[in-house]
Amino acid sequence: MSLRRILFILLNLAYPPLVYLGYRSVATSRLALLLAALALLRALSSREKIWRITAGLAMVLALVSLLADQFLPLKLYPALVSAAFLTLFGASLLYPPSMVERIARLQEGELPPQAVRYTRRVTQVWCGFFVLNGSLALFTALWSDNALWALYNGLIAYLMMAALFGAEWLVRQQWKRRNAC
Repeated sequence: MSLRRILFILLNLAYPPLVYLGYRSVATSRLALLLAALALLRALSSREKIWRITAGLAMVLALVSLLADQFLPLKLYPALVSAAFLTLFGASLLYPPSMVERIARLQEGELPPQAVRYTRRVTQVWCGFFVLNGSLALFTALWSDNALWALYNGLIAYLMMAALFGAEWLVRQQWKRRNAC
């Protein structure tokens, strides 16, 4: 993994707490520059069109925040990322193979038909997660205080994601035993 990719992941994880901590002590313009840097790293670290579009939209949020000296556009970034993931996973359901099938094929190679159906279902579950997560990210950005926004987007969302990963792994182990895969 490249240094640029590692930096991008760390900045993404740290973004909500950094924005929250900087809200009262750092000028909005500096926080907007943080989002612009994150957008630039996203654009440079991906070849996927959706991530380049997301990076462009994040740049727009940063620019609006900078020019209007407003905090709200900075808080919309997590909802934007969820929307991008929903688009990526949802499009893979319309234009197979599904996203989870693609990931599984990287690890397993060829998949039997029942595994393809399973990965499609898991992709649908992730789409549901991204709808819920994006909705909560948007809700906290628009209608909650900054502390709740940072708590949800900087901790709770990651815990929910980890719980879904873990639950799916357990279900997959049982599924593999039942289907002799």
